[in-house]
Parts: sequence; C-alpha cells; structure tokens
Amino acid sequence: LAVHYYYRLTLPTQRIMKQVSLLFFLLLYFTVASSQPAKDYTQKGRELYEKREFMEALLNLNKALEVDPNYAAAYLLRGNIKDNFEDRHGAMKDYNVAIEKNPKFADAYFARGNVKMKLQDYYGAIADFTSCISLNENNIEAYFNRGKAKQFLQAYEDAINDCTKIIQINPKNVDAYFMRGRLRIEFGDMKNGCLDLSKAGELGDLKAYETIKEKCNQKGTE
Repeated sequence: LAVHYYYRLTLPTQRIMKQVSLLFFLLLYFTVASSQPAKDYTQKGRELYEKREFMEALLNLNKALEVDPNYAAAYLLRGNIKDNFEDRHGAMKDYNVAIEKNPKFADAYFARGNVKMKLQDYYGAIADFTSCISLNENNIEAYFNRGKAKQFLQAYEDAINDCTKIIQINPKNVDAYFMRGRLRIEFGDMKNGCLDLSKAGELGDLKAYETIKEKCNQKGTE
C-alpha cells in the first residue's frame, strides 16, 4: 500500500517537473531566437547609417527594438541618427534608455556626452565622458572631448591634464599637442604652450604654425 501511494504521489510530480523543464527550454529558445534578429536588424541599420541612408537605417532599428525592446545597441545607433538630424532631445532619450538597459555601455556615455556638449551642458558632458573613461580608460576621444568641456568652463589645469593623458596613450597625437598648447597659453604658460604648438607643427598640423606666429613670436615668450 505504501509503494502504491508513493507512485501515486511521485508520478504527478514527475509530470509537473517535465512540464516546467519544457517551459524553461521554450522560454530560453524564444529568448535566444528573438535576440538574434534584433542583432541582425541593428547590424543592417549600422551598415545603412554608414552609407548615410538614414531613413532606411531608422526603420531597421525600429524593427530591432520591436523584436527586443531591451537591445541597448539599437537605442545607441538610433540616437546617433536623431543627433545627425539635430534632434538632440530625441537622441538624449535614446541614449538614456541605452544606458538604462546596459549601465556599462561606454559608447552610450560617450555619445550622450557629445549631445550634452552641443546643448552646452558642460558639467553633464564631463560626467558622461568620465563614466566612459572609467569603462574604457584608453578612449582618447573621451579625454579630448572632456578636455574641451573643461576648457569651456575655464578649468584649464584639468583640461591640460586630459591632453597630457592622451599624449601618454599616444605620443604622436597631434590634436592633443595643439589643444594643450592653446590651453597652456590661455593659462599663462607661454613657453610650454609654444613648445606644444611647435610639436604639433612638427607632427604635421600646419595651423599650429599660424598660432605660433600669432601667439609666440612676441617679446617675453622666449
């Protein structure tokens, strides 16, 4: 009698476990199946974006987000398209969602920082570029743009430090030498500023020599 009762108890349990396992497998299958088309639509959108076929790119990204509303890369790229059309607030909204879906998305922080720069929110831009750098410490563009935002706020020493970091990463970065030269001159360090401009000219930036003529060939700059 005890054995019979045991089988009556365990058979429904086994049946339930099989149904749960099947349900889990189907859920996993559809999750994987749905993410792949989102990735494909986003890749197609990226290819169209690079060809500057923006409307077709936008349609593909919308399809990607219909398939997977959590796909952060599609929000980022759609934000880039909106920014291209100067829809700054629409772009910002997409970047916000991209970061919400993936808080470690360095490219989304960088893109949002660029939009904040265009909206003259320099403190917000600095915060986003800093977040980007914390996730990718070798992102030269993030250091450069953070330096420009600091320049707008007249935080010259901090901006100079960002240029110096770029030069540490890439000793032949002409833009960093030119920017650091201008910053040092604005900060009152004429000698080192002019030396940086000279290095920028040596690396091929001809406009550096125009700035040298304007700023450096004066009495008291030797």
